[in-house]
Amino acid sequence: MEPDIQSYNQLLSGKTPEEIITFFTSRFPGKVAFATSLGAEDQVILSMIASLKAEVKVFTLDTGRLFQETYDLLDLTVKKYKIPIQVQFPDAARVEEMVRSKGINLFYESVENRKLCCHIRKVEPMQRALAGMEVWFTGLRKDQGITRKGLHIVQPDEQYHLIKVCPLVEWHPDQVWGYIREHHIPYNPLHDKGFPSIGCLPCTRAVRPGEDERSGRWWWELPENKECGIHSPLPAAGE
Repeated sequence: MEPDIQSYNQLLSGKTPEEIITFFTSRFPGKVAFATSLGAEDQVILSMIASLKAEVKVFTLDTGRLFQETYDLLDLTVKKYKIPIQVQFPDAARVEEMVRSKGINLFYESVENRKLCCHIRKVEPMQRALAGMEVWFTGLRKDQGITRKGLHIVQPDEQYHLIKVCPLVEWHPDQVWGYIREHHIPYNPLHDKGFPSIGCLPCTRAVRPGEDERSGRWWWELPENKECGIHSPLPAAGE
C-alpha cells in the first residue's frame, strides 16, 4: 500500500472532492467506508456521496455521550438522503467496567483516562466497522488544528491497515459553509451557537473569539493531545 500513497497524492492534486470520491469508489468497489461524525464537513461529504450514488459503507459512532442535537441530525440526515447510516456502539461490558473502576467522568482526571474512554467508546467500535474495508473517507481538514497540519489527501493508516482519504483536506471553513448553504444540507444547530467541532457532550464546549475551531474539544488539555485516537499519529507539516 505504501508505494501507492505518493502517486495517489500526485494524481489527485487539484482534483475536486467529488473526483476524489469517484476515484476510490471506482477502484475499490465494495471496500470503501465513510465514518461520519455528522459534523459540517462530514455532512458535505455525505451529500456528495448521495449525489454521486457512490457505493460507500456509511457509519457513525454512538458513544452514549452525544448531544441530543446530534441524534436529531442523524435522524434527519437518513430521511433526507435515503442512505442507511449504520450506528456502531461500544462494547457495553467494556464501558461498564471502565465506569466502575474509574468513574463516570474519568476523562477530566487525566489525559490517560480520557484516551481510555475514547478508545473504548470510539476506537474499538471503529475497528469493528472498518473490518474488511480497504479505504475510508474522513472529513479532516489541515487547517482544523495543530494536530492536522501535516495532512494530505491520501495517507496510509497503520492503525486500521487501510488507506485514509480526506476529500476536503484543502478546504477552508468558508468553502464548507458555502457548499452547505448552496446545497441546503442539514447541519447541527450547535454550529450556530459557537460549536465548530462537536463530539461528546461532556468533552465539547463552544469556542471563544480568536480560538481555533478544535479548541472546544477537551479544552482542559494541551493542543497537541487533542485527538481521540481514531486517527493514527499524523506526519509533521511538510512531510
